[in-house]
Amino acid sequence: MEQHYKLHRVKELADNDDDFVMALAATFLEEVPADAELLKEAVANENYLQVYQSAHKMKPTVDLFELGVLDTLIEVQDWGKFEKRGEDISEKLEVVLTAVENASNEIKSDFGL
Repeated sequence: MEQHYKLHRVKELADNDDDFVMALAATFLEEVPADAELLKEAVANENYLQVYQSAHKMKPTVDLFELGVLDTLIEVQDWGKFEKRGEDISEKLEVVLTAVENASNEIKSDFGL
């Protein structure tokens, strides 16, 4: 439990309301993996605006659940924001995608979702 994510800030935000923590975990699973898939496709298609928008949307949740890749996600976001053509962002993207996948699998298991 909590190897690929942390609940400290989630519980603090929820004021230790277990139902709210569960709701936040469910929301994570509904939104973040889908946003990560959009991000992956946008990078592959060099759709810089979509990269920026998807990464920007993911930041608060990735930060709240402390996936440990916020700085890397910001680098991916900035790649899109500043249209850094010719710069390979694939390694950093893979770090983010792996963190999201690991956290998602663990949250599903930990919360029975």
